[in-house]
Amino acid sequence: MANVITRRTRLSRRLFLEGLSAGGAAVTVGLPPLVSMFNSHGTAYAAEQQAKPNRRFVLWFNGNGIPERYWIPDRTGAGYDMTPCLAPLARMRDDVHVFSGLDNSAIVNTAFDGHSTAMSALMTCTRYSGRGPGGASLDQIVARRFPFQERFRSLQIGVSQESFGGAMQKNMSWSGPDRPLPPEEIPHRLFDRLFGAREEGWVKRKRSILDAVRADASQLQKGLPKDDAARIDEHLSSVRDLERAIVSLPPEYRDLMPPGEDFDMKDWPRVAKVQSDLLAYALATNQTRVASYMLTKCQGLARFPWLGHTSARHHDYTHKDGKAPGATGAEGQRILRDICRWHVEEFAYLVGKLKSIPEGAGTLLDNTLLVFVHEHAEANIHKASGMIAIVAGSRDRLVHGRHTRLEGTVGDFYLTLTDGVLDTGLGTLPTAAKRLPGILA
Repeated sequence: MANVITRRTRLSRRLFLEGLSAGGAAVTVGLPPLVSMFNSHGTAYAAEQQAKPNRRFVLWFNGNGIPERYWIPDRTGAGYDMTPCLAPLARMRDDVHVFSGLDNSAIVNTAFDGHSTAMSALMTCTRYSGRGPGGASLDQIVARRFPFQERFRSLQIGVSQESFGGAMQKNMSWSGPDRPLPPEEIPHRLFDRLFGAREEGWVKRKRSILDAVRADASQLQKGLPKDDAARIDEHLSSVRDLERAIVSLPPEYRDLMPPGEDFDMKDWPRVAKVQSDLLAYALATNQTRVASYMLTKCQGLARFPWLGHTSARHHDYTHKDGKAPGATGAEGQRILRDICRWHVEEFAYLVGKLKSIPEGAGTLLDNTLLVFVHEHAEANIHKASGMIAIVAGSRDRLVHGRHTRLEGTVGDFYLTLTDGVLDTGLGTLPTAAKRLPGILA
């Protein structure tokens, strides 16, 4: 940690910049981790009984399954091959751990469609009832084990606005049976939740929410060392960049599509990165410790024009149904390869974003557990064995830079991570029977 100064006023990590917008709405801008918030070693908050930086948890989801031949490395260990789907992680292979071989064992009743049963098992480790899962999703289980001291117990973030299907297709977070927690898919609405803007002035380019807190920020910076003053300047600039990114999106992004609408998002990558930036902001400013991120829907039907694939929908490419060269056909597998590589690219963006944010003696990534999961293994057969996952962050607790084939259930995997990394003390989860080796440092 640069320029540590031991004799100065220590700031609380819960310090916010506050003000009123031109419309009278309250605006709150959280501060990033500053040197002045930590002790001289950067290992604990100096103003709060030497509390260590919070552990955070992000559960990341993609739908429809993978082409195993292009996703799963042939070799295990540190020398694994970076497959075409994993290529976006090449520059950060030492920051992630790739897993395969998991059994999504809560899938029992095959009378229901393969997507709903898989989603219930993957998110909650419980069986699908016909309406929803039999319990809470992993993110909510973790959130309840953390002390609730932040603005939000958890955040549910989405990217795809497509409206196909029922509750299982549209939601990954559940507070319990029949109680879905819908993801916020509209960037300016998520922005308003985090900043308390609640007025349209900044969306319509008339003003910035920073106008409301400029005096507060200036007053704070006067008493700070140069490194912290510069860090606040950078932070406020990044908030302004977020505003510009959101207001530059086409107007239709501000509207939710009605059920049954045949709707394809035309620029998911822009929206996904804005949502990831907003999530990073929420984690860095201690507004929440837990989040779910739903990049695509379960059984997603959208097209991918930015990848050049518009003749059919995502789900069509996983099955040979006359609409697309799916199933095990070579062309369909190559298209799925491109789609899954984009999934991993967006995950890699979030990993890189968290790694770029200093926190104490390390980074925000060092204090965050990110878990990437997918609806199925081999997509076309709705395969529930040999499931894949990617884990990043929490370097002090996790092994990185490897591909490991596991022998265990999704429940075993989750329990190993939540108890071994997040210190949740769960002790048990549905379908969990053991701790898995090769995960924890």
